[in-house]
Amino acid sequence: MVGSPWPETNGLTGALAQPVLLGRIVGLFGVNGWVKVFSYTQPREAILEYGQWYLKQDSEWRAAVIADGKRHGKSIIASFSGVTDRDQAAELIGCDIAIERDDLPVPEAGRFYWADLEGLRVMDRDGAELGRVAYVMETGANDVLVLEGERERLIPFVLDKVVLDVDLARGVITVDWEWD
Repeated sequence: MVGSPWPETNGLTGALAQPVLLGRIVGLFGVNGWVKVFSYTQPREAILEYGQWYLKQDSEWRAAVIADGKRHGKSIIASFSGVTDRDQAAELIGCDIAIERDDLPVPEAGRFYWADLEGLRVMDRDGAELGRVAYVMETGANDVLVLEGERERLIPFVLDKVVLDVDLARGVITVDWEWD
């Protein structure tokens, strides 16, 4: 293989201050260095709105500039500056895709990024701690907080009914949910 398998970068390597995962490179598309991307964003093609991604491989983040990208059926495909053939693109399969938290737009009132909810303590309305948000999952009807603690708990993320308050500054979500 000729040349680096990594896209041209702005020189950044190492750790990101606050990475927010947006997707993962899952395969190849064609012979000209394009890759298939599994996007965690809603809608899927929103991942392409960020011109600079950070790719993680072997616990190291590297900047990558998107040359082109588009929706292709149910998938997203993308190409990077400096990646011009299938062999180079193959080296990127399995890389997580992230951006810096500061690159995300400020969410509307009452809306939250899942990444901002993960790790928050969850308290019931009486002040008893139910656990911490391990991750958030989509179920179709509504998102669900998956708590880790003495045992795993699933709490629907329904604002003003189940979720009474989200205080990002204090790191606490208050819920109307029974301990059991």
